[in-house]
Amino acid sequence: MSIVVVTDSTSTVPAEVAEARGVRVVPLQVVIDDDVYDEGADEVTPERLAVALREKRAVSTSRPAPAVFADLYAELAADGATEIVSVHLSAEVSGTFESALVASRNAPVPVTCVDTRQVGVATGYAVESALAVVAGGGTAAEAAAAARARAEAATSLFYVNTLEYLRRGGRVGAAAAVFGGALAVKPLLGIVDGVIAPQAKVRTAAKAIARLEALALEASGDGPVEVCVAHLAAEERALALAERLVEQVGDRLVPSRTGEAVRCVELGGVLGAHVGPGMLAICVAPLPTP
Repeated sequence: MSIVVVTDSTSTVPAEVAEARGVRVVPLQVVIDDDVYDEGADEVTPERLAVALREKRAVSTSRPAPAVFADLYAELAADGATEIVSVHLSAEVSGTFESALVASRNAPVPVTCVDTRQVGVATGYAVESALAVVAGGGTAAEAAAAARARAEAATSLFYVNTLEYLRRGGRVGAAAAVFGGALAVKPLLGIVDGVIAPQAKVRTAAKAIARLEALALEASGDGPVEVCVAHLAAEERALALAERLVEQVGDRLVPSRTGEAVRCVELGGVLGAHVGPGMLAICVAPLPTP
């Protein structure tokens, strides 16, 4: 029996990991003015996205249509897949999971769709847990359960310079009511049950980043953990934050698939379009208990 894991481009699964482990990645789209790009395409680099956002150009995102998933599921079945586990970002912030679910109903092989209730790297960790189960000879149902459990255990925290970009995309939710129009507030946010929720009100960027770091350390617990720092157009701050986390979490850190103690990545276009330049995020994902 051949089980294939599918995910979407927002999961930030490294390309080399996806290729080596047979993960199929479905791109979401970034729309800049009237031009539509697949996330991950060379034409829509993080640098270009940051410039477009700063210039206040029209930037939006689009989910894959159900037909995109349907075609992929059919292709995988034709190539020998007997089951598929399709792992995606929260249905509360994107219609991607819904598209996958619609396509799964008429797929030629059984497809188990997983709404991780997470975004970004946390979804990627869920994908890796599903892959580990498949590699160990587990069933598709067991792989899906492992993905859900890993996502539920993960903590996603992020700092943004402004709520402007989240407001534009209609994804700020409860945070807008809490922070309102207080321009002096540096928003510290998190993913709670699939939606963006406020975590703290902080007056300066330095205090916000310090609080972000403290919350991440609290979430790391006392067992083995994977940690990733993400950013958009804030590489220097992100690398410094990653270094501090390495020092403070210490030997409990489990190195990433690409070898770093704390992986540091720049966000892709889809999530980046909603948070804006200067964003810093930390994902803390404790390893499941054997």
